[in-house]
Amino acid sequence: MTKYDMVEKTIGYKFIDKNLLEMAFTHSSYANEQKKLYSNERLEFLGDSVLSLVVTDFIYRQLPEIDEGYLSKLRALLVCESNLARKSTEIKLGNYLRLSHGEELSGGRERPSILADTFEALIGAIYLDGSLESVRKFIMTFVLNDFYEVYNSGAFDYKSRLQEFAQKNGYSISYNVTNETGPDHDKTFYMEAVMNGILVGKGIGKTKKEAEQNSAKEALEKIRMI
Repeated sequence: MTKYDMVEKTIGYKFIDKNLLEMAFTHSSYANEQKKLYSNERLEFLGDSVLSLVVTDFIYRQLPEIDEGYLSKLRALLVCESNLARKSTEIKLGNYLRLSHGEELSGGRERPSILADTFEALIGAIYLDGSLESVRKFIMTFVLNDFYEVYNSGAFDYKSRLQEFAQKNGYSISYNVTNETGPDHDKTFYMEAVMNGILVGKGIGKTKKEAEQNSAKEALEKIRMI
């Protein structure tokens, strides 16, 4: 079994054109060193757009109540360099890279920017070799597999979102601690979010900040922004 056979087994897709697969793992440093090979840069360019399309379509359909601004923020979290590098590391794409001798010695095989670019290049290669549905399956499996974990992880600042809503509509917003329970080293805080004098959300947390976020989240749920 060749190293590229192992890639195909890992990603669950078998290439018709093996040259595309090889190109996806050819870094520009290697291509320049060899002076006759194409690098993965064009595939990366294509893959970036295909990834954005598939992720955008998915979150648009999954979150019908979320406005454009926060859909954009969520998409950015999913397709950012750090996330793609992490995904690339999880399936060991760095092991299959073709790098120049210098890039190899400088740790290019573990460099986040190179790993993220390779991930996008692989998406571009699958798209050209197969179809949009082929690459959608890959993205669903290896990018969107933890979508709800990302969405519910607190990556969104609910308090800031509620503040933006309040400012846009000319409302005032305040947070009030209504109760504290437990010893000093293990307190639980009970918070209320009040907008224009009206209670809009309640939240509980182990810190005041967490309680504020949870009360803001409930308020956003009530106004259907989550």
